[in-house]
Amino acid sequence: MPVNSRRGAGSKIYSLTAREMEVLTWVARGKSAWEIGEILHIAKRTVDEHVQTAVRKMGAVNRAHAVALAIRDRIISI
Repeated sequence: MPVNSRRGAGSKIYSLTAREMEVLTWVARGKSAWEIGEILHIAKRTVDEHVQTAVRKMGAVNRAHAVALAIRDRIISI
């Protein structure tokens, strides 16, 4: 189920799912896709898909950029 996450001053809404936010949180904590998969009991490929979907929804360039935006916009905390 998508969760609308407000962005700072621009009031842009990202429709990230709870799982996408959870995966981004683990990425922010320095975990690899394989490690995240082991933690969440999902395949590494599924982790990569969640990250890429979040990157696309946020208009980020890569996973590091998505994490930076998510932290800045208080979508995730580490």
